[in-house]
Amino acid sequence: MIRRILARPLQSLLLMLLWLLITDAASLALVLLGGLLALIVPWLTQAFWPAPPRLLRPGLALRFLLVFACDIVTANWRVARQVVGPVSRLSPALVEVPLELRDPFVATLLASVVSLTPGTVAIDLDREAWILLVHALDAPDPPALVKEIKQRYELPLREIFAC
Repeated sequence: MIRRILARPLQSLLLMLLWLLITDAASLALVLLGGLLALIVPWLTQAFWPAPPRLLRPGLALRFLLVFACDIVTANWRVARQVVGPVSRLSPALVEVPLELRDPFVATLLASVVSLTPGTVAIDLDREAWILLVHALDAPDPPALVKEIKQRYELPLREIFAC
């Protein structure tokens, strides 16, 4: 019964919280409108949301998030130093990362992780050949970048979601 009303409970909760923050809901009417939207929008859009794979190793997921957060901080520092320094020292590269992942959701998650890490941007995810095309601001050794992405991000995601 609850699943019929709340198609995606977490999404409904997040929508309601965002609505309250954005509108600074000071009236009952705004709160009720936010609640109505939080119920209707997830229900109307549920066909567009792929079913994510089950999170099988939450402890490893937390460890992955910590590593990822540290990588974002250190990569920001590194990119800031590179941008301030001479541009001639940079070795930009387009790198193809062959994926062992075969789950579209987890592969998209990997592409997002790569894009959120400063200095790299996932440009394309080929779901037929399972290749992630990455642009790196500075990759003097492209095979080392491929190895780092596979070991640091792809392998833990495969273990977290058992792909």
